[in-house]
Amino acid sequence: MTVYLATERLVLRRFTSADADRLVELDGDPEVMRYLTGGRATPREVVEDTVLPLYLAHYERYGDLSWWAAEERDGGAFLGWFEFRPTDPQDPTGRSEVELGYRLRRPAWGHGYATEGARALVRHGFTELGVRRVVAYTMAVNSGSRRVMEKSGLRYVRTFHEDYPERIPGSEHGEVEYALEAADWKA
Repeated sequence: MTVYLATERLVLRRFTSADADRLVELDGDPEVMRYLTGGRATPREVVEDTVLPLYLAHYERYGDLSWWAAEERDGGAFLGWFEFRPTDPQDPTGRSEVELGYRLRRPAWGHGYATEGARALVRHGFTELGVRRVVAYTMAVNSGSRRVMEKSGLRYVRTFHEDYPERIPGSEHGEVEYALEAADWKA
């Protein structure tokens, strides 16, 4: 296993095709998917044919900016993933603006893993990768995710409404954007 980034309790590494079962299990938990799909699972064929190939293609194109499998540093248990990837496919470096995201298994909730991993990625992005701005999005009603964004140094920017084909409970309150500029982080 090649470690991308390590924290006190986490290891972030590249995904491989061998992670399909882990992702199917993660996206199969209705509570994990509550604010994403209304609780519907991601079918295995979508994980194998779309999700994993997308992750692997990002490594080829962007290297350090992609999705990362998160594991416990002690014991190696799969916890979920973190996303730290470019928002603008036209940006040749991918470093102007990077989206931060995370999806953790329910047993990992409430232990500070999301904040620990998010802070590490923000710090790494600003100090090592030359990222200029980090953004994150979630449903306005997802207070847990919003707390992680705030604890990671991101600040509320706006609430907006998307026109999704299917409404899920809480979507009527909109989505929120949080962001942090490199200059503000360094200050």
